[in-house]
This record gives sequence, C-alpha cells and structure tokens, in this order.
Amino acid sequence: MFYLEVNSVVELSLLYDFYGGLMKDNKRRIFEDYVLNDYSLSEIAKEQGISRQGVHDTIKRCTKELRDYEEKLCLIEKFQKTKEMVNQIRNISKNVQESGNMVEIAKIETLSAKILEEY
Repeated sequence: MFYLEVNSVVELSLLYDFYGGLMKDNKRRIFEDYVLNDYSLSEIAKEQGISRQGVHDTIKRCTKELRDYEEKLCLIEKFQKTKEMVNQIRNISKNVQESGNMVEIAKIETLSAKILEEY
C-alpha cells in the first residue's frame, strides 16, 4: 500500500510550497490531491480518468522532481538558515531591551550582515 508518513507529508508540502509552481498542471493537480487534500489513489484515478498505478507513478515522479529541485537549488535549506538567524536576532534584541546591554548590538549587526551577504 502506498501512503505517506506525517514527516513525509510535511516534507512534501514544504517542497511543494517552494517548487510546485515548476510542475506541469496535471501533475500538480494529482500531487495536490494526494498530498495536500488527502485523497486516495482511487479517488484521484477516478477523477483524472487514469489507473491507480498511473496516479501512484505520477506521485512518485513528482516527489523525485521536487526533491531534485531542492538538491540543486537549496531554497528550503537557505530559507531555514535565514529563519534561524532571524530568530537569533530577535532573541538578542529581546535581551538588549531587557538588560540594556549594548554589546549585544554587535551580534545583531553581524547576523544581519551575514543574512544580507549570503542571501
């Protein structure tokens, strides 16, 4: 039986958010129905007028395609690194506000420069 684990659904949803627009319309509809809308292979097959195996194969190809995009472009990895640095900036900023310690400002400037430099 072909099914997705929760971690896989989260991963595929994130990949789809970043790269789904690069997929052909028909593949995108099938992938959305299975991963995002939680339709069964049979439901999608009936709606698309293809076999369950055809749906299964399309989902497998889409998954590989999305993972290949991330492997080559690394947009999700960059996004997650940026998000982590922004959270560090927020925490340092909060500490500065609470303590009045202006030395922490240098850390904010360093992280900010790194974000702008790398991304």
